[in-house]
Amino acid sequence: MAAYIQNIGIRRIVGMILGNMILGIGIAIFRASLLGNDPYSAMMMAGAEHVPISYSTLLLIVNAFIFVAEFLWGRHFIGLGTFANWFLLGYVAEFFIDLFSVFQIAERGMAVRLVTVVVGVLVVSIGVSLYQSSDLGVAPYDSLSIIISEHCPVPYFWCRLATDVICAVICFLLGGIVNVGTAVCALGLGPFVHFFDENISKKVLGRA
Repeated sequence: MAAYIQNIGIRRIVGMILGNMILGIGIAIFRASLLGNDPYSAMMMAGAEHVPISYSTLLLIVNAFIFVAEFLWGRHFIGLGTFANWFLLGYVAEFFIDLFSVFQIAERGMAVRLVTVVVGVLVVSIGVSLYQSSDLGVAPYDSLSIIISEHCPVPYFWCRLATDVICAVICFLLGGIVNVGTAVCALGLGPFVHFFDENISKKVLGRA
């Protein structure tokens, strides 16, 4: 293990863990606005309302099923980051969801809620950037669209859009929140993630 850590570098490991923690905070910020989360998180939150387990526990279970597909058809995507996202993200997000609830953002008017979404976009983007730039494995859900694009004559963008739309539809059918935050996460994070990739993450992680 020591040799493995030395080979990949401690900075990448720290960056990957920090990225997942920041991503969890971003998910909680979106939740505080009650204007929608990224499609997968929104689906999990909606699902947790219908079963006697928490969002974080449901996320662990569903990720386990998705991981089977990743193991069978995308084993080369598995790394430390896969497991960090799988076992860490939900609990970080849930902790901060409870913490931010005291601010009652959803009751402070639409302007405050929209500003909260903007803050959420920036926080989620830098979290995704650090996690992805570390290049230490792909999260179970994120691997789905990549695996599909590798096995079907469909570009990655459309595969990712399809999986996100399916999650958003399921969220809606379960009575969850599908709103501006959902759309922004599904379609609008790319430029922000790219900005943080080029100006912060790759430089911090020594991958520029």
